[in-house]
Amino acid sequence: MASLLLHTCCAPCATGCLEHWRQENIETTLFWHNPNIHPFTEHQQRLKTLQDYAQKMAIPLIVSEGYDVVDYFRAVVGHERERCGYCFRLRLSMTAAVAKLRGFDVFSTTLLISPYQEQKLLKEVGEDIAQKESIRFAFEDLRPCYDESRRVSKELDLYRQKYCGCIYSEWERFSKTKKP
Repeated sequence: MASLLLHTCCAPCATGCLEHWRQENIETTLFWHNPNIHPFTEHQQRLKTLQDYAQKMAIPLIVSEGYDVVDYFRAVVGHERERCGYCFRLRLSMTAAVAKLRGFDVFSTTLLISPYQEQKLLKEVGEDIAQKESIRFAFEDLRPCYDESRRVSKELDLYRQKYCGCIYSEWERFSKTKKP
C-alpha cells in the first residue's frame, strides 16, 4: 500500500480528500503547514478543528511547528497577483520535504478539492517541487468531491471558514472585491 502525506488546509477539505484516497487504497497522513492563514486566531481555529477531527477519526496528523506569517507577507507584498503560486509553493515545498524525510511514497494537498483554487497552477507547482525533491506529487482533480465534503463537514459540525486563509482572500470575500 502506498503512503501519502497530505498537506491539509482545513478539516472540511480533508474529509472528501481522505475518502478519495481511501478508495484508492492509499495510506494517508495529514500534514498541517499553513503560515498563510491570517489572522493568527483563524490559524489556530482551523488547526484545533483539524486536530479534533483527526483524533476523532483516528487519522495520523503531523503538525509543522511555528507560524511564519511574516515570511509569507514579505514574499507576497507587492506581488499580490502571484500570491497563490507563492502560497502553494511555500506549503507544498514543506510537505514534500517532510514526506521525503519521513519515507512517504507521495505527497499531495487538500487544496485540490476546492473549486476556488487554481488547479493548473497547483499541478505545475506540485510537479516542479516533486522533480526537485525526487518524490512523486499526486495530482487528482478532487473538485467533484467538494459537495460531499461540505455535507460531511456540516454533519460532523466542523468549523468551516469563509475564505481561503490569507488576508487578501479575506478582504476579497468580505468586501466583494475581485483578486487584484
